[in-house]
Amino acid sequence: MMQKIFFKTFGCRTNIYDTELMKSYVKDYEITNDEEIADVVVINSCTVTNSADSGVRNYINGVKRRGAKVILTGCGAVSKGKELFDKDAIFGVMGASQKANINSLLSSKQRFFELGDLNSIDKNIVTSYENHTKAFIKIQEGCNFACSYCIIPSVRGKARSMDENSIINEAKILAANGYNELVLTGTNIGSYGKDTGSSLGRLLANLGKIPGIRRIRLGSIEPSQIDESFREILKESWLERHLHIALQHTSEKMLRIMRRRNQAFSDLELFNELSSLGFALGTDFIVGHPGESEEIWAEALENFKKFPLTHLHAFAYSPRANTHSATMKAGVGGDVAKERLNLLKQITAQNNLNFRKRHKENLKVLVEKKNADLYEGFDQFYNKLRIDSARDISKEWLEVGEYEVQNEANYAKIQF
Repeated sequence: MMQKIFFKTFGCRTNIYDTELMKSYVKDYEITNDEEIADVVVINSCTVTNSADSGVRNYINGVKRRGAKVILTGCGAVSKGKELFDKDAIFGVMGASQKANINSLLSSKQRFFELGDLNSIDKNIVTSYENHTKAFIKIQEGCNFACSYCIIPSVRGKARSMDENSIINEAKILAANGYNELVLTGTNIGSYGKDTGSSLGRLLANLGKIPGIRRIRLGSIEPSQIDESFREILKESWLERHLHIALQHTSEKMLRIMRRRNQAFSDLELFNELSSLGFALGTDFIVGHPGESEEIWAEALENFKKFPLTHLHAFAYSPRANTHSATMKAGVGGDVAKERLNLLKQITAQNNLNFRKRHKENLKVLVEKKNADLYEGFDQFYNKLRIDSARDISKEWLEVGEYEVQNEANYAKIQF
């Protein structure tokens, strides 16, 4: 009888893609969605923060108590794999370049530690997504930036782009398989094409021509990566009217401390330009980084209020080993960081509510799931719509004209 294997994914959209890719290489095991009956659990880990590491550790302990064999992969395999392997906490460690070898590694009678290298590019493609209404396509891997706080370049390697024809082919197959919404993902997708003579804008233009593709969403991009080729596709109907542009901070002094490439003043000009075109705008923000004095925070807060931000992925700084920031004198205390974090969240939540009241237009929604009595999906502005419907509308595309703007999300009752 075949042993059962369960995949647990932590972290970003790139990990979701990588998990599906690993599944495509599994031949001698039965993939299960029930972790309680799995003989082997493959953990695709995240290591971007301390809490990400502790989440993975806690999960490993739970799996071990059940007696299943644990295999660790993902970013945490590089940063924490040796430590966990030496402690006998896991059976095997598998680096990103080893995905194609997962079947033979799983069959190993001996414990294994195979990190491989950080130069690989995936050859296989993913053609379907179990439990997802939208499809993810990884377009690049790695990052050439050297932000002082970030561990990711050291666990994902230098930026390298996937072959453009392969990406187009993958998108065509996904569209033919009924996936109308694509989410482009990678470590730093805005760097796409820098090593191959292409660009993210050119790739998007080609993807937008594929029949069946109704919407393309992007992962995080950097302000400097919105070039002319990208501006050319901003008015295309298939581009989601929401962009996530990573600022990390809004104080000019702090951006220099963080060794960031962006500048607060030109960032604000860019955000205002995109906002005037009707885009909802999200960003990443780190509070409590070493050097975030009261003076710097006051400057950042004043600037932050000027940005037309509708979405926010913010978190308190946590030191990562082998980064420059980890060698700096500790930043603000945890309570102060939390206060600052909550203030930014409140400002953005109010901005989002104002945006939804102002943009009272038809919402194009892909219904993703049912939560309690209401169906949920995201509109073209990446805002959640909760729908009351007597008919099962899971995985359907809807255009909703009548809805109520509520604090947390928009709400609609649909009669068929």
